[in-house]
Amino acid sequence: MRRFLGSVWHEPPAPDPPQRVWWDWLLTAVLVAGALVEGVLRTDVPGKGVWVPIAVLLAVALLWRRTRPLPAVAVTFATTSVVTLVLGGEQSGLYTMAAALLLPYALFRWGSGREVVLGAGFLLIGLGVAAATSGSVPDAVAGATVLSSSVALGLAVRFRAGARARELDQVTLLERERLARDLHDTVAHHVSAMAIRAQAGLATAATRPEAAVEALRLIEAESARTLVEMRAIVRALRRDRPPDPAHPGSNPGIADVRALAGAGSGGPRVDVAVSGVDDLGPAVGAAVYRLAQESVTNAVRHARGATRVEVRVTADDRSVHLRVSDDGDVGHARAPAPGYGILGMIERADLLGGRCAAGPDPSGGWTVTAVLPRAGSPG
Repeated sequence: MRRFLGSVWHEPPAPDPPQRVWWDWLLTAVLVAGALVEGVLRTDVPGKGVWVPIAVLLAVALLWRRTRPLPAVAVTFATTSVVTLVLGGEQSGLYTMAAALLLPYALFRWGSGREVVLGAGFLLIGLGVAAATSGSVPDAVAGATVLSSSVALGLAVRFRAGARARELDQVTLLERERLARDLHDTVAHHVSAMAIRAQAGLATAATRPEAAVEALRLIEAESARTLVEMRAIVRALRRDRPPDPAHPGSNPGIADVRALAGAGSGGPRVDVAVSGVDDLGPAVGAAVYRLAQESVTNAVRHARGATRVEVRVTADDRSVHLRVSDDGDVGHARAPAPGYGILGMIERADLLGGRCAAGPDPSGGWTVTAVLPRAGSPG
C-alpha cells in the first residue's frame, strides 16, 4: 500500500494540457451572465448576495482548470464549504454552480499525483459539508454519485490518452528500428566496397601506382556516403532500444516499388510509374519502397469502392517525390484520425529529413504524398 501511495504521489501531470481557447472564454462569459440573471430573476434562492459572487468566482476559476487544476479546485470547494457553514447549512440553489463538476474532472485528467491527492482532500471536505447540511440521505447519495462520476470520467480519459500515447510511441520506435535495419544493410554495402577497393589498390600499387590513387578516390566517395548513412542511423536510434531478432533487416529498393503493380489482385488495380531515379541511393530507395508499400496496403484494405491505386515516383536534382492515390469513397473508407501506419510513414520520412502527408484528395479518393532528400541525409 505504501508503495502504491508513493507511486500515486510522484505521478507526473498529464502532458500537453490544452491552452485556453475562445470557447473557454465563452463558457466563462455564459456562466457569469447566467449567475447574474439567476440572481436578478430567481426568488427561490437563499443568500443570493453571497452565492452569486461565488458562482462568478467559479466561472473565472474554470479558465485555469487544465493548467492549474489544484488551485481551481481548492478555491472553489473550500469557499463553498466555508460559506455553507457560515450561512447555517444553506446551500447554493444556482443552476450555474453545476459547472463546478468540471473541476474534479480536470483535476484527475490533468493534475499531477500530489495535486490529485491534495485536491481529493478538498473534494471530500466539500462533499462532507454538503452531506452534513443537506438533511436528506438521498440528496447526499446523489451528490456523491455525481461527483464520483466526474472523477471517474477524468481518470478514464486520462488512462485512455496515456494508452494512446504509449501505442504511438511504440509505433515510432518500431519505425526507427526498421529504418535503422535498412540503413545498416546500406552501410555494410559501402564498407564492403571500400574494403574491396583497398585490397585491389594494395595488390596493384607496386606495378600500377595510378590504380592505388583511383582506389583511394573511390574509397573517399564511399566513405562520404557511409557517413551520411551513419548519421541517419544515429538519428533513427536516438532512443535506445535493443534490436528485434525476430525481424531481420532487409534491403528493398526502387526496383521493388515497380513490383507493387501486382499487389492489387482481388481488389483495386495498382498502377506504378517510376522515373528519374536510376541512380538513387539505397537508403532513399528503401524508404520510398516502405512508404509506397504501406500506402498501397492501406488503399487495398481500406479504400471502399476503389477500382484503381496509382503510385507515382519522380525525382529532380535534390528531391524524390512519391504520390500514392486511390479513387475510393473517402466518406466511408477512412476515419478522420490518422492510423498507426500513417504515423509510421511520417516518422520514417522525418528521420530522413523529408516529409510525408496523407488525407482526402479534393478530386476524390485518398492521397499520400512524400518528399525525401535525394541524398538521404537527415539534415
